[in-house]
Amino acid sequence: MSLSRLRERVPSAQRIGSCTLKAHDLRFHKASRDSSGKCDAFHTENPDDYIVGVLFEISACEKKYLDKAEGLGHAYEEKIVVVEDVSGSEVIAITYYALIIDESLKPYSWYKNHVLVGAKESSLPEPYIQKIDAVECVDDLDQEREAKQRAIHN
Repeated sequence: MSLSRLRERVPSAQRIGSCTLKAHDLRFHKASRDSSGKCDAFHTENPDDYIVGVLFEISACEKKYLDKAEGLGHAYEEKIVVVEDVSGSEVIAITYYALIIDESLKPYSWYKNHVLVGAKESSLPEPYIQKIDAVECVDDLDQEREAKQRAIHN
């Protein structure tokens, strides 16, 4: 959700606003190459579950760069979803979802920070920010990667 992190991948990214995706839950169980958990828009089929996230617009010619960074086709797949904006209007969007799930994984603290920064930048509801903040995380032993990822927000 962090605009600065997304712009590293696709400079054209523009935040449209916050939206809600129903019958989904934000989980940090996507298995990643660095052995940590990454975000997943997990479809639960439960109408009481929802994700509050951020809708971005990117240049069509840059989408291939985002797909590559996200690992489209081997780490994530994409799907068309209907989200609801703050005015209650429905918007058609694309989201990624995890292909390989491991419930035992936890996100690195720097990764969870990216999500929290994005949630705060976008003024998501405080209870939802607290829900993200409550996700258990682990320290990254690769201090160089940790420093590089945290520097994105400085």
